[in-house]
Amino acid sequence: MAHVFTMPMLGNTMEEGTIVQWFKQVGDTVKKGEPLLEVMSDKANFEVEAEHDGVLRAILAEADATVAVHAPIALIGTADEPIDVAAAVGGAAPSQAAQAPVAEVPVAAAPAAAAVPSDGKVAASPRARKLAEEKGVDVATVAGSGPGGRVLAADVAAHEAQPAVRATPLAAKLADDLGVKLDALGAQGKVTAEDVRRAAEAARPAAAPPAPKAAGEPAVAEIIPFKGLRKLTADTVTRSRQTAPHICLNMEVDMTAAKALHAQLVPRVQETYGVKLTITDLLVKAVAKALAGHPLCNAALIGDEIRLYADRNIGVAVAAPNGLVVPVIRQADTLTLPEISAQLKGLVARCREGKQTQEDIAGGTFTITNIGMFGVDSFDPIIVPPQSCILGVCRVAEKPVVVDGQIVVRSMMNLCLSCDHRVLDGVPGAQFLQALKGLLENPLLILV
Repeated sequence: MAHVFTMPMLGNTMEEGTIVQWFKQVGDTVKKGEPLLEVMSDKANFEVEAEHDGVLRAILAEADATVAVHAPIALIGTADEPIDVAAAVGGAAPSQAAQAPVAEVPVAAAPAAAAVPSDGKVAASPRARKLAEEKGVDVATVAGSGPGGRVLAADVAAHEAQPAVRATPLAAKLADDLGVKLDALGAQGKVTAEDVRRAAEAARPAAAPPAPKAAGEPAVAEIIPFKGLRKLTADTVTRSRQTAPHICLNMEVDMTAAKALHAQLVPRVQETYGVKLTITDLLVKAVAKALAGHPLCNAALIGDEIRLYADRNIGVAVAAPNGLVVPVIRQADTLTLPEISAQLKGLVARCREGKQTQEDIAGGTFTITNIGMFGVDSFDPIIVPPQSCILGVCRVAEKPVVVDGQIVVRSMMNLCLSCDHRVLDGVPGAQFLQALKGLLENPLLILV
């Protein structure tokens, strides 16, 4: 019997996911546990594994399609069993299958199209209801593409923009992305993704020859699509800057003793535990320890609540090929330096390969971002919502400083703390930096 593969829920707040790419094609053999497709959630991109052995018989949502959580996206069965696609998925049809045509989903429809449970209330996501209210749309008149006809935000947007057009799910998504008006496409008002692509290509102005180019206009060497993890990161930092009033505090720290301790520990940790200790590992441990006495720095503003966390889960920003990812070291204050080092190296490797899991990036309560290796002396990092703080780490530089009335050369480093002023003001932030400075300048305290 064929198994219906549905859009997985990759986070507590995830309502829908966008399919980035399929690793298998219809007719390919699939084994349980091997990567089947890549999905972009509301936090990052993830590889999703197959749940059953078999043959991929149908793909119900193509790349770039945005699909509600738990909605069917593929069928996995045996190579020769007869499959009634519509019956297997409860009436839905695939966008790519061996024996079935493309499904057509109304962008907008009559009032009866919306799912109405027994209690009479239209089934719709919170975001869909909010958007419908903002646009003055009766949610009961919107055709839902979610499970059981549940109305999603994308359905409301499509309904408001194109009130009388029917299109495939991928066509509706492409039309929104490319700025194509659906009501101008399709001889019978039925639009496919290919129709949208052709319209977008036809509307694209022909490449102008170099001569007529406006005076002073720069030549374009390359165009990078603004989508996927890159767009997700941009949306996150934009929301953070717009909603969280940032205050930024800078403090210089003498890292001479910390560097000396690090140099002593590296060979011992390498020999005993097989991992190479880094300054970042020391910082993770020191930050987790310093947060113990400064709960507002280990907090989050969620709704009308400021949540002070008991766990000190330290996120470390990692530059992945397509954007920024923040894997998390959970309960870092309870871990040894070798344990932190081993965990962080594994997390960083997975993130840079694009193989991070939801567990790898969930649950952070404070974030460290280190760009000191690029010679940066100061910057104002953007808070990872809904956390209250993020610590920017700058380069360690040899500088002349005054110690006991004498000018000496010391290894100095700037720490840059950004705080959400809604949660804490400058005093608790400065007190946290003082505590962290004390630990780094007396690094043996980090180990006890």
